[in-house]
Amino acid sequence: MVGTSGSGKSTVGRQLALALGVPFLELDSIYHQPGWEPLPAEEFRRRVAEAAAGDGWVIDGNYSKARPLVWARADTVVWLDLPRWTVMRQVTWRSLWRAAFRVELWNGNRERWANLFTWVPEDSVISWAWHRHAVYRERYAAAAADPANAHLRFVRLRSHAEIRRFLAGASQD
Repeated sequence: MVGTSGSGKSTVGRQLALALGVPFLELDSIYHQPGWEPLPAEEFRRRVAEAAAGDGWVIDGNYSKARPLVWARADTVVWLDLPRWTVMRQVTWRSLWRAAFRVELWNGNRERWANLFTWVPEDSVISWAWHRHAVYRERYAAAAADPANAHLRFVRLRSHAEIRRFLAGASQD
C-alpha cells in the first residue's frame, strides 16, 4: 500500500487486511521509535523482511529502504493516488484531530501542535504531503511501467469511490 501521506494508506490497508484475513503492518510503526527517533536502517530492514516473510500480509509505507524487500515478496501494489486537494483536506483534519486529542501514533509519539504551524516538510506531515504529492505520483507511475516490476500487479486508486469498489471486491474474493 503506497501513496502520499494522508492519502489513506493505513485506513485502507487495515480494511484490506481484514477483508483478506491477513496481518497488517504500518511501516511508520517500526521506523518511528520513541521520541520520533528513527530505527537504525539495518534493524528497520530486518524487521520489515521478517514481516514480509509470511504468506500473506498488507504492508503500508513509502520507505525506499524497505521497498525492495516488500516488493520482492508482494504480488500487488495498491497505490492511493488521490487528488492533491483531497489529500490535503484529509491530512489537515487528521493532524488537527490527532494533536487536539493527543492521539498516540506509534511508540508513544504524538502529533505536536508546533508541527501544524511550520512549512518545513521534515517537521510537518501537512507540508510533507503537499511537497511529496507530485514526487510520489511520478515515482509510482514510473514503477508501474518498469519491466523490473512486471511480477507486480499495480492497482491505482484515484478516488474514494474507486477505493470503496476495490475493497468491496477484495471482501468478495
